[in-house]
Amino acid sequence: MSKSLVPEVPVSAAEVEPHRPTDWRSGAMERRIRRRYAAERRFRLLGLGAVVVSASFLAFLLVVMIAQGHQGFVETRFAVPLDLRQARLGLTPDRLSGAGADLALAGAGLERAVDAAANRAYPSQGGAALLSDGAWLRVRDRVKRDPQLLEHPFTIDLPVASAIDIAAKGSGTPVAERSVAALRQHLSRGLAWDFFTGADSTDATRAGIWGALKGSLLLMLVTLALAFPIGVFSAIYLEEYAPRNRATDFLEVSINNLAAVPSIVFGLLGLAVFLGTFHLPRSAPIVGGLTLALMTMPVIVIASRNAIRAVPPSIRDAALAVGASPIQVVSHHVIPLAAPGILTGTIIGMARALGETAPLLMIGMRAFIAAPPDRLTDPATALPVQIFLWSDQVSRGFVEKTSAAILVLLVFLLAMNGVAIFLRNRFETRW
Repeated sequence: MSKSLVPEVPVSAAEVEPHRPTDWRSGAMERRIRRRYAAERRFRLLGLGAVVVSASFLAFLLVVMIAQGHQGFVETRFAVPLDLRQARLGLTPDRLSGAGADLALAGAGLERAVDAAANRAYPSQGGAALLSDGAWLRVRDRVKRDPQLLEHPFTIDLPVASAIDIAAKGSGTPVAERSVAALRQHLSRGLAWDFFTGADSTDATRAGIWGALKGSLLLMLVTLALAFPIGVFSAIYLEEYAPRNRATDFLEVSINNLAAVPSIVFGLLGLAVFLGTFHLPRSAPIVGGLTLALMTMPVIVIASRNAIRAVPPSIRDAALAVGASPIQVVSHHVIPLAAPGILTGTIIGMARALGETAPLLMIGMRAFIAAPPDRLTDPATALPVQIFLWSDQVSRGFVEKTSAAILVLLVFLLAMNGVAIFLRNRFETRW
């Protein structure tokens, strides 16, 4: 064989051996690696510290609210012996069995009979002055359920006045504390059912949240009935059918801006349009629901568009490839897959609307409402507004009522957010 014509070039041993970095290069790299790991540890510690700080603030808020508000769910009572035969009310069990029982009890002087019985039982402590203003209503309801009490003596636990109730819970005036000390053996404590079943009242012991809670439920019903379908259909049109031009770009910018508008602006809009122009009833759930629907709709549109956009285009292409029409693609494939995100955004938007106060104040839902609303046009208030009104009261008895109502509102907000998380985790599809 012939030898190669390329001359062989001798290779030195230094060129054959692999490159070995010098000591100073190796030390610099190790220092850079240590700094990188140290920076990563600091970053992780900062994140952990942020989580701990936020959790601490949340825990502090919950502890303070529970410490101040749990007393609002409890009432102080004291036993009062009653014998309604001495009061000569002119009532018989047969008379209370008909439809006019409420009218007969209202005009029979039952309140005077209860005050007289309290004065006889506790003359040195003031008797009737210890009773709550609505204590006789408990007697009325008891007699209405059992008319035979008109014919024999009985003992009933009645709620005490607000000052005595506060003193019994450990923060009253010296005069009230002396009365509590004298009545200690006759006092008892129990769940304040009036707080859950009553409406607003000038007496803290009779004030309840049912009227405000029912008003909030009616508000949410109107808001959901308007904002959800309009918001979802708007998102479907903008994401699936609307042409890409300046008009749709302007709509997108407007919707994003509306989602960031302060809620007080929507209150002014509701005041000017629904009350000033259409003359709808003031302080009614229908007006509040319309106002909150305007505020919630942009949030639902944005959340629904993001959920629809997250559906992979391959789903649409595959459905069209097997012969599905565009409306079938949207209704049978896109919307079911985007439903968890749509429902999550809707629930979060509704939770935001449930806690709003400013727009409802602007449309007049801060009136004193002594009876729960029955219709969408009846005067009503909402739970956040009721909390605001109670916080402005002078009586110390409303302090614990305010904190207790805040706890109820927090429970509803946490429940709604919990439902949103459940729906997202339960029905979300990962691609």
